[in-house]
Amino acid sequence: MKKTPHLEIILPVLLLLVLSSCRKKNETINGKLKRETISFTSKVTGRILKLYVEEGQSVKPGDTLAMLDVPEVSAKITQARGAVKATEAQHLLANNGFTENELKQLKAKYSTARQQFDFANKSYARANAMFADSLLSPQAHDESFSKFQSARAQLEAVTAELNEAKKGTRFERKIAALGQQEQAGGVLKEAEIAFSERYIIATNFMAVETITAREGELAVAGYPLFNGYLPGTTWFRFTIPESRIAPYTKGKLITVSVPYARQNFEGKILTIKQMPRYADITTAYPDYEIDDAVYEIKVAPKDGKRAETLLYNATVLLNNL
Repeated sequence: MKKTPHLEIILPVLLLLVLSSCRKKNETINGKLKRETISFTSKVTGRILKLYVEEGQSVKPGDTLAMLDVPEVSAKITQARGAVKATEAQHLLANNGFTENELKQLKAKYSTARQQFDFANKSYARANAMFADSLLSPQAHDESFSKFQSARAQLEAVTAELNEAKKGTRFERKIAALGQQEQAGGVLKEAEIAFSERYIIATNFMAVETITAREGELAVAGYPLFNGYLPGTTWFRFTIPESRIAPYTKGKLITVSVPYARQNFEGKILTIKQMPRYADITTAYPDYEIDDAVYEIKVAPKDGKRAETLLYNATVLLNNL
């Protein structure tokens, strides 16, 4: 009987392919334990005077985490309060108008200006008559006319000032004074709000994992000072290629193993979403086909309380379905 050519080569290759297929079907998929993270930052720059929490401590909304020293804001508050007082006085002056004493002073000023004008007017009339009879030089006549003009201008100015005082402050000036007062009040309020931000207050429940600055150090506005996890947000994350995603559907119950804790958790698939292409390139599984899309599976444990005791970012395993 004649043997099929190369049969001794083909059979081992087929056996290897079958074994490889069985191995892939039964192998586990690695994943990571995740939690939703949160950070608390300072809205103003200042030096940390006091820390009220420690790493590992749980906090609730309203808890004070730290207090900062912000001397620049204190100086702005002092300046703003001074501006508010000044603009309040200007607004009152605009509303109330001139006082009785100020009116008396203006009337006295008007009386003086009137007397000076009457005298200059009489002097100029006499100078005109003498100049007509050639008894006065042109220079003296011009000087008399200049004094008359100056006295008349001064009288007109004082008369206008007195009339305005009697009528009261113009409506436009009252509005302008009110606007300046409101602007100064806004600056003061802004400074006071900034001063209240020297306290860093928790806005959520959080388990504090890290504190990035210590007492005496400078806390820059916007830089995370307290980092941690939101309670009750533990979940398992797996990345699975397109060629192996079919058995996994949203809402399906699966079992996840945690090797280091030697525990199994039953969980439900919450979401299945495709990861960006750059994530495909950086995937930890080199046996993916290059054209395969990669999907992220989010699994929520049914026993969330027990899952809270697990270490963040620990490796978890999922049996390949």
